[in-house]
Amino acid sequence: MRGFWFLATLGLAAAEDGLNAWLRYARLPDEIARQATVPPAIVALNTTESSPVYSAGQELRSGINGILGKKIDVSHEISEGGSVVVGTIAAFNESGISVETPELEEDGFWLSVKNDKVEIVGQNERGALYGAFEYLSMLAQANFTEVAYATNPSAAIRWINQWDNMDGTIERGYAGLSIFFANDTVLSNMTRVAQYARLLASIRVNGIIVNNVNADVTLLSDENMAGLARIADAMRPWGVKVGISLNFASPQTFGGLSTFDPLDDTVIAWWNNITDKLYVQVPDMAGFLIKANSEGQPGPETYNRTLSDGANLFARATKPHGGVVMFRAFVYDYQNLNESNWKDDRANAAVDFFRGLDGKFDDNVIVQIKYGPIDFQVREPASPLFAHLKQTATAIELQITQEYLGQQCHLVYLPPLWKTVLDFDLRVDGEKSVIGTDILSGKRFNKTGLTGYAGVVNVGHNATWLGTHLAMSNLYAYGRIAWDPTVNEVAILEDWTRLTFGLDDTVRETITRMSMESWPAYENYTGNLGIQTLTDITGPHYGPNPQSMDNNPWGQWTRADAFSIGMDRTVSNGTGYSGQYPDEVAAMFEEIETTPDNLLLWFHHVPYTHVLKSGKTVIQHFYDAHYAGAETAASFPEQWSKLRGLIDQQRFDEMLFRLTYQAGHAIVWRDSINEFYNSLSQIGDDHDRVNNHPYRIEAENMTLTNYRVTAVNPFEVASSLRIVQSVGNSSATSASATLNYTAGVYDLAVAYYDLYEGKASYELFLNERSIGKWIGDNEDRLGFTLTRGIDGHSATRITFKGIEIKEGDVVRVDAKANGRETAPLDYIAVLPPGVVD
Repeated sequence: MRGFWFLATLGLAAAEDGLNAWLRYARLPDEIARQATVPPAIVALNTTESSPVYSAGQELRSGINGILGKKIDVSHEISEGGSVVVGTIAAFNESGISVETPELEEDGFWLSVKNDKVEIVGQNERGALYGAFEYLSMLAQANFTEVAYATNPSAAIRWINQWDNMDGTIERGYAGLSIFFANDTVLSNMTRVAQYARLLASIRVNGIIVNNVNADVTLLSDENMAGLARIADAMRPWGVKVGISLNFASPQTFGGLSTFDPLDDTVIAWWNNITDKLYVQVPDMAGFLIKANSEGQPGPETYNRTLSDGANLFARATKPHGGVVMFRAFVYDYQNLNESNWKDDRANAAVDFFRGLDGKFDDNVIVQIKYGPIDFQVREPASPLFAHLKQTATAIELQITQEYLGQQCHLVYLPPLWKTVLDFDLRVDGEKSVIGTDILSGKRFNKTGLTGYAGVVNVGHNATWLGTHLAMSNLYAYGRIAWDPTVNEVAILEDWTRLTFGLDDTVRETITRMSMESWPAYENYTGNLGIQTLTDITGPHYGPNPQSMDNNPWGQWTRADAFSIGMDRTVSNGTGYSGQYPDEVAAMFEEIETTPDNLLLWFHHVPYTHVLKSGKTVIQHFYDAHYAGAETAASFPEQWSKLRGLIDQQRFDEMLFRLTYQAGHAIVWRDSINEFYNSLSQIGDDHDRVNNHPYRIEAENMTLTNYRVTAVNPFEVASSLRIVQSVGNSSATSASATLNYTAGVYDLAVAYYDLYEGKASYELFLNERSIGKWIGDNEDRLGFTLTRGIDGHSATRITFKGIEIKEGDVVRVDAKANGRETAPLDYIAVLPPGVVD
């Protein structure tokens, strides 16, 4: 029935806050809904309220009522007549319903829709629930076709990693406080936890680690263990098992022992006791997640034990309970990396630490490997560690939260990035070894059971879950891809859009187009050619600060100087990283000629004048790409604006604000990176754009009242390297200039800095007419890591469109500082229609 989608329209839709995400179950228009044939009864083959099958019955009832306006009762016994029946294979057989299904693996399901008979058969209860969500997804998208098919997961492990802290904050969280913890205890209200579990079940996620990998030992108190039981009770009806992160040194810091040596008998006994107590509270606990010997965290190497010794300590404690241990491969010693040593390379760390340990992990240990060898950069090569652990279960770690990638303030649809890794063929021993379909499925090395996916997700109390409506496409897509890594990222996006915003073709096409443009655009205006994201790695990981990448021990180096740039990771002359790959892949990355340009600076150190396969030099590519990326971002508000009236006003306005902010911040990124490398290399832009802004009036050149001219840090985040800020915060300030532009209609953009711990007020005037007022309150409206500095994180722009201007008009900004916010201004841009400054 997809041909009927064009008939759908939302009209003046009621406001929505995003809480229901893709499970809105919005009523279909009558002309579409009447074409649906839905049985008059629902049968859920389990009467236990904590059962996922029971949940499936309730979900089917509410979903069908919402989508089609049909109220159908749920029973638990088979009756005559048509019905939607949901249950496990065993339950179907016990009820006397004969079903023939293809072989179903754990969590798999069979869905058959035929006239007034719908059968949803799960291999287990989770599978039955997943099938119910699948059927409702079809109905919500006006897909009323008859189907009969089975589907099985690509991998058994499909988990979420929360980075929630016991005090209620969230590391790299951009959507408010934790839904799990506050004041060092587990919250008593589990409403949001249950709602979250429902969302996760709908995308077939079957496990969650609820606390930060930088684990707080207080989670192991008796009170908090009881709290974990409440979390598990809230998530159990949705088939989501709960696990926790553990701090390796807990026996000493929490238990009072003199050691945390993993081979010490008292330590082993202590962990066995703690594990037993945890499983008393949560009998079906998924297991543990361990971060050890990384970024200052304690681990087995403190006692000269191996990482496998450490992992097996927990594996043996959880084994009697059926639990598993996810052991992170994110292990490196940042304190001993020296950039002046040409051979030092953080990218080598994972393989170096794990190279000799394959086959030494217990069979309920899974090594959790970040998709790339550094840390969630905008583009990295696939981690070579996947090729080294042939006898060890592995899972890929993907990041849904946008730590280095705009922190949910920038639209970045992530599946195309993930696909660069999941679709990569490592060619282990010269054979096909695609990471998603061959290695993570367990097929390539004949692994069974414990392989899969871990997604870092930092949902918070914000109604949108992730802080912004469009970011939720990444969470939805994660579940879809973990189930089937071959699914097309555009198809995922279109399904999500229809479920989240309705069936209007214009809405679907616009959101799909913007989302698919978003990652390439972000890569372009941040860091490209494999140089990494160029954000502030020693600070918030948000705004531009390319010089922060070098001259520190963190190892995310660019090795940029006045003449050249890039990491030489070759075997012949560099760090040797390329040699960690199997032979065919290693040979490709070893040579500049066969290395793709989009990873050139990851593997090779070259002059800025090096000519790419495109025919451009490296430095000119930098300039051009940054302008192209910012131009794409500038189109997002315009594209979104065309959806006015097709999306409810609340979500429309909230996303328009963020997309407008992104368009301005992309220009901050563009100018900062281009200014920095232009200054470093002293090579000009062929198109004379860098540092040439004919539409800008620099604040330091305006007539100033109670403003002073200052520099900023880093220097490149201010246009012409200077800004103005108030002399104090008690007096009103003003900056004005006479315009020398031909009469016409222009957009006026004001570049300023919005700091934490202050809300400066601003008003823009043309002559004496007020154009608009605003305050510096991004800390209340956006979720990025807060900053007190006048820098690339706080830099922002506000634009007023369609202003009639004539030569000789006077533009003026009046401002009043507040708190730490000194009403800093950078420039005013007077932009002709269609010009991206």
